[in-house]
Amino acid sequence: MSYPQLDALPELTQALTDPSYDALIVLASNFAHPELNFLQPQLEQAAERDQRVGQQLTAVLCPDVPGQRLILAPVGSLDRDYDDVRSFADAAKGAIALAKEMGARAPLVWTEPVESAVFQQAAAVSYLAMCQALWQPLEGREVVGEEKLEPVVKLGFCGLSATEANELMAIEAGRRLARDLAGTEPERMSALNFAAYCQQAFAGSAVQVEVVTDVPTLQRDYPLMMAVARSSLAVKRHHPAVIRLSYTPEGAIAQTLLLAGKGLVYDTGGADLKVGGSMAGMSRDKGGGAAVAGIMMALAGLKPQGIKVVAEIGAVRNSIGSDAFVPDEIITSHAGVRVRIGNTDAEGRLVLADLLSHLREQALNEVTPQLFSIATLTGHAARSVGPYTALVENGPARSLKLAERVQQQGDLWGDPCEISRSRREDFQFIQAKTSAEDVLSCNNAASSVTVRGHQFPMAFLVEASGLSSHGQAQNKPIPYLHLDIAGSGVDGSDWIHGKPSAAPVLALLMASLGS
Repeated sequence: MSYPQLDALPELTQALTDPSYDALIVLASNFAHPELNFLQPQLEQAAERDQRVGQQLTAVLCPDVPGQRLILAPVGSLDRDYDDVRSFADAAKGAIALAKEMGARAPLVWTEPVESAVFQQAAAVSYLAMCQALWQPLEGREVVGEEKLEPVVKLGFCGLSATEANELMAIEAGRRLARDLAGTEPERMSALNFAAYCQQAFAGSAVQVEVVTDVPTLQRDYPLMMAVARSSLAVKRHHPAVIRLSYTPEGAIAQTLLLAGKGLVYDTGGADLKVGGSMAGMSRDKGGGAAVAGIMMALAGLKPQGIKVVAEIGAVRNSIGSDAFVPDEIITSHAGVRVRIGNTDAEGRLVLADLLSHLREQALNEVTPQLFSIATLTGHAARSVGPYTALVENGPARSLKLAERVQQQGDLWGDPCEISRSRREDFQFIQAKTSAEDVLSCNNAASSVTVRGHQFPMAFLVEASGLSSHGQAQNKPIPYLHLDIAGSGVDGSDWIHGKPSAAPVLALLMASLGS
């Protein structure tokens, strides 16, 4: 899995004579910055010929820069209340796409230094945004070749240290893995292939991998997940898997993170079949599991001290067939909770509930545990908060301001989130309707037209996983934060063709590492 090497450069003037670079990209709101004084005569001449210069993304022939290619990418205003670092990310994506079209293979990049703390990571975010723009789907790379589809091999960034460059490349390795897993079609990235791709990616790394595929074992230990998988068992290549990933640092452990990832490699909706064209794009329903794997890959490169991370990904296909599970069934979860199925298209919460139950049990024996679930769970999240990750926390997490910390880091790193509250109405919504069950998985309407459609599933996860016994006022409280990436998981919210965004890898990683 290649991606552009990041070179940290002390200053622009020294790098201009380096023959290994073949273009200069300038990301700025003000092209009259003192560091760009050497360009002013050329910029003035160019502006006389092309009024877009300084106003829109433009390319200028300039003999004083590498390859004589000068790309000017305005970031727009930076002083409005609502401006954030994504202004640099958006400009960076457009600029690197233009550089690639022009034939550049190793651009030099200068980002305007901005005093505001809001833009303190502008250079880092710009590099990561360029990598996002350059990424091409795994299936295309395997057929056409990475060298042809992803020809940019190096990016030189002014203002970054060598340490920062190495850390950013480790982070990008994780984001790239997340995009590959999330964005690949359902046969190439079936549940078993998802597991195999993880094994290949983590081979020889600091992350240990265990894959469970034995059907009787999964049926015993993950009964809700295996209800979702039931119809897929008729096709051997569609069999499910649980992928367990663990990172243990050298030395003392001060914090333990436990991550559950929804890995629906394809979601037909099951018996509640997706109709009217809404099934297309459902190979991306594994974005939560992909993000979990991406976080673990970043950790494999960063090797942080003092933090242990354990993850479980439920990779499964929600197929339709004669053995499909149906609404009204009552299935006992791993935590011993009787769940009445309300809608088979609300399958992700069933997978997560069993994963969370396993991680809950492990959390009781870990140092300062925090529990997270990541999923493309509800259309309501996308409807409610648009292209942002929705955060819903339990009482212990709220007391730690866990969601607030994730949101703050997401803002700094261009991976923004919105915080939602877990309320009593959410728990009332999923209360048992008869003595036959303990909890209802959902109603039978789409989440996007259901009141509190992305908040109440978190209440279900708490109840079905046994986390209801670990609230703020109870004996062994466990902080738990649910992250719904249904709106943030792809660029531009195009679930059929959009590039996977690798959300919320940056926000959660930076919040957890204390950056």
